[in-house]
Amino acid sequence: MSKRKPTSTNSINREKLIDFCGMMYAVDMLGGRWKLIILYKLEKKTLRFSELKKIIPGITDRMLTLHLQELERDGLVERTVYAEVPPRVDYRLTASAQALIPIWQQLEQWGVAHKQCREERDS
Repeated sequence: MSKRKPTSTNSINREKLIDFCGMMYAVDMLGGRWKLIILYKLEKKTLRFSELKKIIPGITDRMLTLHLQELERDGLVERTVYAEVPPRVDYRLTASAQALIPIWQQLEQWGVAHKQCREERDS
């Protein structure tokens, strides 16, 4: 999402790492403040834009739109537009994103446990 010059050292190094390592590719694709929470909220059911906006605190219309477009472009979210008045658009996880569910569930468990350990250590 950040706009870097393609010829900058940062961009070149990032591309090398992404090409070299599948984990870096995945982290780069899922990076950003809102992407994982959007995917997480779509885990259990198909949602409309307004529903996502309501259940993700602090996200702006612009950020939700941009991240949904990127997730759709990357093949993780499917957007369905219905020919109705008023227009209806639904978002759901693709099979590729559904394969990530056990991974982000484990990441959630690890995050909760690690946060608790740090809080205990720091108190």
